[in-house]
Amino acid sequence: MLALSALTLALTACATQPHPHEAGLPGFLPGLIHGFLMPFSFVCSFFMDVRIYAYPNGGMWYDFGYLIGAALILGGGGASSRRR
Repeated sequence: MLALSALTLALTACATQPHPHEAGLPGFLPGLIHGFLMPFSFVCSFFMDVRIYAYPNGGMWYDFGYLIGAALILGGGGASSRRR
């Protein structure tokens, strides 16, 4: 089982998506907005053809904005770890 897990991890570590060379790809601010809208987009995706993540996007900055937006709208988890 360990060898199969190591082989799977090694094969998927090499997988990459080609970076599109287009102008006007979504960056940090659209990622932040998409992160805020993620819960609503998720519910809409059950009924319509709506995606909760933009592809192609600008890469690392879009991902960072999406993460920050989703953490802000979903609570982030910091408040639940606070002791009373």
